[in-house]
Formats: sequence, structure tokens, C-alpha cells
Amino acid sequence: MDSKKMRMILEDRLKRDEWSFTYDREKDSLRIEDRTTKKGMNLTIPSVISKWHVEKEKAIDEIVYYIEESLTVMNKELELRGKEKQIFPVIRSTSFPTESNEGIALIFEEHTAETRIYYALDLGTTYRLIDQNIIEKEKWELDRIKEIAQFNMRSLDYTLKEDIVAGNTFYFLNKNDGYDASRILNDHFLQKISQQIEGNMAVAVPHQDVLIIADIRNDTGYDVLAQMTMSFFANGRVPITALSFIYENGKLEPIFILGKNRPVSRGQRNN
Repeated sequence: MDSKKMRMILEDRLKRDEWSFTYDREKDSLRIEDRTTKKGMNLTIPSVISKWHVEKEKAIDEIVYYIEESLTVMNKELELRGKEKQIFPVIRSTSFPTESNEGIALIFEEHTAETRIYYALDLGTTYRLIDQNIIEKEKWELDRIKEIAQFNMRSLDYTLKEDIVAGNTFYFLNKNDGYDASRILNDHFLQKISQQIEGNMAVAVPHQDVLIIADIRNDTGYDVLAQMTMSFFANGRVPITALSFIYENGKLEPIFILGKNRPVSRGQRNN
């Protein structure tokens, strides 16, 4: 599968009279845009091919569905009032854009050295990140959005799956509701889990649809967590960070896990 063939497949699957396609040869990216509003999305072709090699047609189906839903939402007039139960926080990497494709500032706040918190209005099959224009139109403050989003997040399902590898216990949260990684923001949940951890507690959010919590009881556990997190990060639709975090005293500290070694904190590595 090469870029030209993948681009032709995507253009064929996404063909609409109201949408246009622009290919950037230098960046090897495809932009799908609404002809009227000029709102659209950019796809990096190599990343699509990478996912196709792993999941074949399923990867294309998911990307097409994501683009169709996202472009439809982009061109709707959004309102927050009356939809308070649909507002949630979403975790993104610090490299994630701080503006929409139209240059409008997105509402966000810093979280860790690797992550930021954005806010979204859930629309059922997808969601729309809340931007400055929306809150100005509705005359809302960030603190109000934050409070509502945190409350809604606590009402989500927190059922975990468990796996034991080399004497270390790994817990996975994967509901595919778009907010799996966001559950890392529920400190009450993290504190509750920490009470049953026998070793060191590590947390990872490699992409938006998974939260990993690890009970690390030996050095091998760090290596397993590093490999696991990198694998999830490489295959996630919305990657966040390949680094893990040590959770201690209610705080998250990003760590670099070196093969056959214990973790090194970000601060230690920079020294």
C-alpha cells in the first residue's frame, strides 16, 4: 500500500458533493473540507497506512467514520445551555493544537508536562471541542465548564479489566466512549485504586481510548509497562503520550522507563 493508492481509497470512500479534497505532496497529507464553510480536517497518509498494515480494512472504516462524523458536527451551530450533562474533559498531548483549523482558540488548561485538558460537548457518536467563540456566545466561564465536566466524568463507568504479567498486576479501562484516558482526572478514583496497590502505582494514557494502571512489584514490570504503552500509543486513533506516570501522594509524575532499569523522572533526566 503506497500513499497514492491510500489517498484514492480515502477520496472514494469520502466522496460527497459538498466536500472537496486537497493533497499536500510535501507533507503527504489530505485535507477534506466543506465547500461552503471551508471547515475541514487533515489526514496524514503515512499514519493511515501504518494503521492499515495492522488492522487492514477496519482501520479505513474507522477513519472514514471518524471523518464523516467530525465534519458533520463541525458544520452545526452548537449550544451549551441545556446540554450540561454532555460536557466532558478530554486529555490530549501538549503537542495537540491550541486552536481549531479555523484559527479559533480552544479552551484548555495544563495538566502534566506531557498532557493538557480540553473540554468537549458530547454529540452521541462524536464530540466537539469547546472553543472561545462558543463560551463567549453563551457567556460561560471556564470554571463553570470545568466543574460541570468533572461532575459528569465521575458518573462514567469505572469497571477495570485485570491482567497479571511476571508478578505485576495491570488494570485496563477501555469503554471506547471517548473518555477512557480522561478518567485519569478523577483523583478520587486514583486514590481508591492506590489503596489496593502493593508495589508502586504507575498510570498510562497512551491514547484517548485506554487508561492503564499498573501495580509494579519488580523491575520487569516497568519494562512490560513501557512496551505495552508504546504499543498502544503507536496504534491509537488519537495518541496522547508514550510515557507513563508514577502516582504518588495524589500527584502524577511523568517517567522515562529505560530497559532493565527502574524509571527516571522527567526532572532527573534533564539534569
